Amino acid sequence: MNQPRPPRIVVVGSTMMDLVAYADRVPGAGETVVGSSFQVGFGGKGANQAIMARLLGAEVSMVCCVGTDGYGTETLANFADRGIDTTWARRAPGTSGVAPIWVEASGQNRIIILPGANLAMDPEVAVAAVCDGPPPGVVAGQFEVPQSVTAAAFGAARQRGAITVLNPAPAAPLAPALAAAADWLIPNEVELAAVASQDAGGAMPSDGPLTDGLPGDELLRSVAHRAGCRLLVTLGEAGSALVTTSGDVLRIAAPVVDAVDTTGAGDAFVGGFIWALAGGRSETDAVHIATTVAADSVTRPGTQLSFAAPEDYELLLADL
Repeated sequence: MNQPRPPRIVVVGSTMMDLVAYADRVPGAGETVVGSSFQVGFGGKGANQAIMARLLGAEVSMVCCVGTDGYGTETLANFADRGIDTTWARRAPGTSGVAPIWVEASGQNRIIILPGANLAMDPEVAVAAVCDGPPPGVVAGQFEVPQSVTAAAFGAARQRGAITVLNPAPAAPLAPALAAAADWLIPNEVELAAVASQDAGGAMPSDGPLTDGLPGDELLRSVAHRAGCRLLVTLGEAGSALVTTSGDVLRIAAPVVDAVDTTGAGDAFVGGFIWALAGGRSETDAVHIATTVAADSVTRPGTQLSFAAPEDYELLLADL
Protein backbone atom coordinates (compact mmCIF):
# COMPACT_ATOMS: atom_id res chain seq x y z
CA MET A 1 0.00 0.00 0.00
CA ASN A 2 1.40 3.40 -0.99
CA GLN A 3 2.20 5.74 1.89
CA PRO A 4 0.84 9.31 1.54
CA ARG A 5 3.49 11.79 0.43
CA PRO A 6 4.73 14.07 3.20
CA PRO A 7 3.62 17.70 2.91
CA ARG A 8 5.96 19.86 0.82
CA ILE A 9 7.04 23.25 2.18
CA VAL A 10 9.23 25.95 0.64
CA VAL A 11 10.87 28.30 3.14
CA VAL A 12 12.23 31.55 1.71
CA GLY A 13 14.35 33.00 4.45
CA SER A 14 17.42 33.62 6.46
CA THR A 15 20.25 31.65 7.92
CA MET A 16 22.31 32.87 10.86
CA MET A 17 25.07 31.51 13.02
CA ASP A 18 23.89 32.05 16.60
CA LEU A 19 26.54 33.21 19.09
CA VAL A 20 24.78 32.73 22.43
CA ALA A 21 25.99 34.06 25.79
CA TYR A 22 24.21 33.00 28.98
CA ALA A 23 24.33 35.17 32.13
CA ASP A 24 22.27 35.80 35.26
CA ARG A 25 21.41 39.20 33.81
CA VAL A 26 22.42 41.31 30.85
CA PRO A 27 24.82 44.22 31.46
CA GLY A 28 23.66 47.80 31.69
CA ALA A 29 25.20 50.62 29.66
CA GLY A 30 28.99 50.64 30.15
CA GLU A 31 28.84 47.59 32.42
CA THR A 32 30.61 44.25 32.12
CA VAL A 33 29.16 41.09 33.66
CA VAL A 34 30.56 37.57 33.87
CA GLY A 35 28.52 35.03 31.95
CA SER A 36 27.87 31.40 32.82
CA SER A 37 28.29 29.71 29.41
CA PHE A 38 28.61 30.24 25.67
CA GLN A 39 27.20 28.32 22.73
CA VAL A 40 27.50 28.48 18.95
CA GLY A 41 24.61 27.05 16.95
CA PHE A 42 22.72 27.23 13.69
CA GLY A 43 19.93 29.78 13.50
CA GLY A 44 18.12 32.32 11.37
CA LYS A 45 14.35 32.52 11.36
CA GLY A 46 13.97 30.87 7.97
CA ALA A 47 16.39 28.07 8.79
CA ASN A 48 14.82 27.45 12.20
CA GLN A 49 11.33 27.18 10.75
CA ALA A 50 12.55 24.89 7.98
CA ILE A 51 14.31 22.61 10.47
CA MET A 52 11.24 22.34 12.70
CA ALA A 53 8.97 21.51 9.76
CA ARG A 54 11.46 18.90 8.60
CA LEU A 55 11.74 17.32 12.06
CA LEU A 56 7.96 16.95 12.07
CA GLY A 57 8.09 15.11 8.75
CA ALA A 58 7.69 17.62 5.92
CA GLU A 59 9.66 17.68 2.70
CA VAL A 60 11.36 21.07 2.91
CA SER A 61 13.17 23.16 0.32
CA MET A 62 15.24 26.04 1.69
CA VAL A 63 15.73 29.17 -0.40
CA CYS A 64 18.56 31.16 1.14
CA CYS A 65 21.91 32.85 0.55
CA VAL A 66 25.00 32.22 2.68
CA GLY A 67 28.45 33.75 2.53
CA THR A 68 31.67 32.28 1.22
CA ASP A 69 32.99 31.98 4.77
CA GLY A 70 33.18 28.91 6.98
CA TYR A 71 29.80 29.64 8.53
CA GLY A 72 28.22 29.36 5.09
CA THR A 73 29.83 25.98 4.47
CA GLU A 74 28.73 24.72 7.89
CA THR A 75 25.17 25.97 7.36
CA LEU A 76 24.75 24.13 4.06
CA ALA A 77 26.22 20.98 5.62
CA ASN A 78 23.71 21.26 8.47
CA PHE A 79 20.82 21.42 6.01
CA ALA A 80 22.16 18.36 4.19
CA ASP A 81 22.48 16.46 7.47
CA ARG A 82 18.86 17.34 8.31
CA GLY A 83 17.53 16.19 4.94
CA ILE A 84 16.57 19.64 3.69
CA ASP A 85 16.74 20.34 -0.05
CA THR A 86 19.26 23.13 -0.81
CA THR A 87 18.89 23.12 -4.60
CA TRP A 88 17.94 26.78 -4.41
CA ALA A 89 20.48 27.87 -1.81
CA ARG A 90 23.07 30.30 -3.12
CA ARG A 91 26.41 31.69 -1.92
CA ALA A 92 27.52 35.32 -2.15
CA PRO A 93 30.98 36.82 -1.58
CA GLY A 94 31.47 37.93 2.00
CA THR A 95 30.13 36.90 5.36
CA SER A 96 27.13 34.81 6.30
CA GLY A 97 24.52 36.12 8.70
CA VAL A 98 25.36 36.06 12.39
CA ALA A 99 23.25 36.70 15.50
CA PRO A 100 24.83 37.60 18.86
CA ILE A 101 22.31 36.56 21.53
CA TRP A 102 22.16 37.28 25.26
CA VAL A 103 20.06 34.98 27.44
CA GLU A 104 19.20 35.83 31.06
CA ALA A 105 18.60 33.31 33.85
CA SER A 106 14.83 33.74 33.36
CA GLY A 107 15.19 32.44 29.80
CA GLN A 108 14.45 35.85 28.26
CA ASN A 109 16.68 36.80 25.35
CA ARG A 110 17.98 39.83 23.48
CA ILE A 111 19.20 39.44 19.91
CA ILE A 112 21.11 41.52 17.36
CA ILE A 113 21.15 40.18 13.80
CA LEU A 114 23.80 40.99 11.18
CA PRO A 115 22.22 39.81 7.91
CA GLY A 116 25.36 39.55 5.74
CA ALA A 117 24.68 37.38 2.67
CA ASN A 118 20.96 37.16 3.49
CA LEU A 119 20.57 40.57 1.85
CA ALA A 120 21.94 39.21 -1.45
CA MET A 121 18.97 36.91 -2.11
CA ASP A 122 17.54 36.99 -5.64
CA PRO A 123 13.76 37.15 -6.26
CA GLU A 124 14.13 35.10 -9.47
CA VAL A 125 15.71 32.24 -7.55
CA ALA A 126 12.86 32.30 -5.04
CA VAL A 127 10.25 32.17 -7.80
CA ALA A 128 12.05 29.29 -9.52
CA ALA A 129 12.14 27.35 -6.24
CA VAL A 130 8.39 27.69 -5.75
CA CYS A 131 7.68 26.68 -9.36
CA ASP A 132 10.00 23.66 -9.28
CA GLY A 133 8.56 20.19 -8.69
CA PRO A 134 5.20 19.34 -7.12
CA PRO A 135 3.17 22.31 -5.87
CA PRO A 136 4.09 23.12 -2.25
CA GLY A 137 1.41 23.09 0.39
CA VAL A 138 2.91 26.14 2.11
CA VAL A 139 5.45 28.81 1.22
CA ALA A 140 6.79 30.63 4.29
CA GLY A 141 8.78 33.84 4.68
CA GLN A 142 10.09 36.27 7.29
CA PHE A 143 11.69 39.75 7.50
CA GLU A 144 15.38 38.79 7.78
CA VAL A 145 15.71 38.82 3.97
CA PRO A 146 14.55 41.51 1.49
CA GLN A 147 10.77 41.73 1.37
CA SER A 148 10.89 41.92 -2.43
CA VAL A 149 12.26 38.36 -2.49
CA THR A 150 9.48 37.03 -0.29
CA ALA A 151 6.81 38.95 -2.21
CA ALA A 152 7.99 37.41 -5.49
CA ALA A 153 7.93 33.93 -3.98
CA PHE A 154 4.46 34.49 -2.50
CA GLY A 155 3.15 35.67 -5.87
CA ALA A 156 4.37 32.45 -7.48
CA ALA A 157 2.93 30.46 -4.57
CA ARG A 158 -0.52 31.98 -5.11
CA GLN A 159 -0.40 30.89 -8.75
CA ARG A 160 0.39 27.32 -7.68
CA GLY A 161 -2.35 27.20 -5.07
CA ALA A 162 -0.01 27.20 -2.07
CA ILE A 163 -0.79 28.80 1.29
CA THR A 164 1.52 31.74 2.05
CA VAL A 165 2.59 32.33 5.66
CA LEU A 166 4.48 35.47 6.68
CA ASN A 167 6.28 35.84 10.01
CA PRO A 168 6.92 39.63 10.05
CA ALA A 169 10.00 39.39 12.24
CA PRO A 170 12.01 41.28 13.25
CA ALA A 171 9.55 44.16 13.45
CA ALA A 172 9.63 46.40 10.37
CA PRO A 173 7.17 48.20 8.07
CA LEU A 174 5.24 45.72 5.93
CA ALA A 175 5.54 46.34 2.18
CA PRO A 176 2.10 46.56 0.49
CA ALA A 177 3.06 44.02 -2.21
CA LEU A 178 4.02 41.47 0.41
CA ALA A 179 0.93 42.10 2.52
CA ALA A 180 -1.25 41.59 -0.54
CA ALA A 181 0.34 38.20 -1.26
CA ALA A 182 0.21 36.83 2.31
CA ASP A 183 -2.56 34.48 3.41
CA TRP A 184 -1.38 34.35 7.03
CA LEU A 185 0.41 36.87 9.23
CA ILE A 186 2.08 35.47 12.37
CA PRO A 187 3.68 38.24 14.49
CA ASN A 188 4.54 38.31 18.16
CA GLU A 189 3.34 41.17 20.39
CA VAL A 190 6.16 43.55 19.38
CA GLU A 191 5.69 42.83 15.69
CA LEU A 192 1.91 43.16 16.04
CA ALA A 193 2.40 46.63 17.50
CA ALA A 194 4.59 47.58 14.53
CA VAL A 195 1.96 46.42 12.02
CA ALA A 196 -0.83 48.13 13.96
CA SER A 197 1.14 51.36 14.19
CA GLN A 198 1.84 51.31 10.46
CA ASP A 199 -1.83 50.72 9.65
CA ALA A 200 -2.94 53.48 12.01
CA GLY A 201 -0.55 56.07 10.56
CA GLY A 202 2.03 55.92 13.33
CA ALA A 203 -0.07 55.38 16.45
CA MET A 204 -1.66 52.35 18.02
CA PRO A 205 -5.34 52.14 17.05
CA SER A 206 -7.67 53.54 19.69
CA ASP A 207 -10.04 50.61 19.15
CA GLY A 208 -7.58 48.06 20.44
CA PRO A 209 -6.18 48.56 23.97
CA LEU A 210 -4.06 46.00 25.73
CA THR A 211 -5.86 43.71 28.16
CA ASP A 212 -3.77 42.54 31.11
CA GLY A 213 -0.68 43.45 29.10
CA LEU A 214 -1.90 41.46 26.07
CA PRO A 215 -3.48 42.73 22.84
CA GLY A 216 -7.26 42.97 23.15
CA ASP A 217 -9.74 41.35 20.81
CA GLU A 218 -10.66 44.61 19.07
CA LEU A 219 -7.03 45.36 18.26
CA LEU A 220 -6.55 41.88 16.84
CA ARG A 221 -9.67 42.11 14.70
CA SER A 222 -8.65 45.57 13.52
CA VAL A 223 -5.18 44.48 12.42
CA ALA A 224 -6.54 41.38 10.67
CA HIS A 225 -9.04 43.52 8.77
CA ARG A 226 -6.50 46.15 7.78
CA ALA A 227 -3.87 43.60 6.77
CA GLY A 228 -6.42 41.74 4.67
CA CYS A 229 -5.20 38.30 5.73
CA ARG A 230 -5.55 35.77 8.53
CA LEU A 231 -3.90 36.78 11.80
CA LEU A 232 -2.28 34.54 14.42
CA VAL A 233 -0.32 36.24 17.21
CA THR A 234 2.19 34.49 19.46
CA LEU A 235 2.04 35.67 23.08
CA GLY A 236 4.93 33.89 24.78
CA GLU A 237 3.94 32.04 27.93
CA ALA A 238 0.36 33.29 27.40
CA GLY A 239 0.04 31.11 24.29
CA SER A 240 -1.42 32.59 21.11
CA ALA A 241 -4.45 34.36 19.70
CA LEU A 242 -6.15 33.43 16.42
CA VAL A 243 -8.61 35.65 14.58
CA THR A 244 -11.06 33.23 13.00
CA THR A 245 -12.79 33.67 9.63
CA SER A 246 -15.90 34.83 11.48
CA GLY A 247 -13.96 37.56 13.29
CA ASP A 248 -13.94 35.84 16.66
CA VAL A 249 -10.71 35.72 18.65
CA LEU A 250 -9.68 32.28 19.85
CA ARG A 251 -7.02 32.28 22.56
CA ILE A 252 -4.98 29.10 22.98
CA ALA A 253 -3.08 28.68 26.25
CA ALA A 254 0.50 27.43 26.27
CA PRO A 255 1.53 24.43 28.38
CA VAL A 256 3.17 25.40 31.67
CA VAL A 257 6.89 24.57 31.43
CA ASP A 258 10.14 25.56 33.11
CA ALA A 259 11.68 27.93 30.57
CA VAL A 260 15.45 27.70 30.14
CA ASP A 261 15.90 29.66 26.91
CA THR A 262 13.16 31.26 24.79
CA THR A 263 15.43 31.76 21.76
CA GLY A 264 13.82 30.23 18.69
CA ALA A 265 10.46 29.51 20.32
CA GLY A 266 8.62 31.70 17.83
CA ASP A 267 10.32 29.90 14.96
CA ALA A 268 9.42 26.52 16.44
CA PHE A 269 5.82 27.76 16.57
CA VAL A 270 5.80 28.84 12.92
CA GLY A 271 7.54 25.64 11.82
CA GLY A 272 4.94 23.53 13.59
CA PHE A 273 2.10 25.60 12.20
CA ILE A 274 3.20 25.42 8.56
CA TRP A 275 3.82 21.67 8.85
CA ALA A 276 0.30 21.14 10.14
CA LEU A 277 -1.32 23.41 7.54
CA ALA A 278 0.62 21.83 4.66
CA GLY A 279 -0.48 18.42 5.91
CA GLY A 280 -4.17 19.35 5.76
CA ARG A 281 -4.80 19.89 9.47
CA SER A 282 -7.45 22.39 10.54
CA GLU A 283 -6.20 25.80 11.61
CA THR A 284 -7.12 25.20 15.25
CA ASP A 285 -5.28 21.87 15.26
CA ALA A 286 -2.33 23.63 13.64
CA VAL A 287 -2.27 26.25 16.40
CA HIS A 288 -2.37 23.59 19.13
CA ILE A 289 0.50 21.71 17.45
CA ALA A 290 2.53 24.91 17.04
CA THR A 291 1.96 25.90 20.67
CA THR A 292 3.02 22.47 21.90
CA VAL A 293 6.31 22.31 20.00
CA ALA A 294 7.16 25.93 20.86
CA ALA A 295 6.61 25.31 24.58
CA ASP A 296 8.74 22.19 24.39
CA SER A 297 11.60 24.11 22.77
CA VAL A 298 12.03 26.58 25.65
CA THR A 299 12.84 23.75 28.08
CA ARG A 300 16.30 23.34 26.46
CA PRO A 301 19.05 25.86 25.65
CA GLY A 302 19.89 26.99 22.13
CA THR A 303 17.88 27.57 18.99
CA GLN A 304 17.88 24.59 16.64
CA LEU A 305 19.75 22.76 19.41
CA SER A 306 16.63 23.07 21.57
CA PHE A 307 14.46 21.20 19.05
CA ALA A 308 13.64 17.58 19.83
CA ALA A 309 14.16 14.48 17.68
CA PRO A 310 11.44 13.32 15.23
CA GLU A 311 10.50 10.34 17.41
CA ASP A 312 10.05 12.67 20.40
CA TYR A 313 7.66 14.84 18.43
CA GLU A 314 5.63 11.79 17.44
CA LEU A 315 5.06 11.08 21.14
CA LEU A 316 4.53 14.72 22.04
CA LEU A 317 1.87 15.21 19.37
CA ALA A 318 0.26 11.78 19.56
CA ASP A 319 -2.95 13.08 21.12
CA LEU A 320 -3.25 16.22 19.00
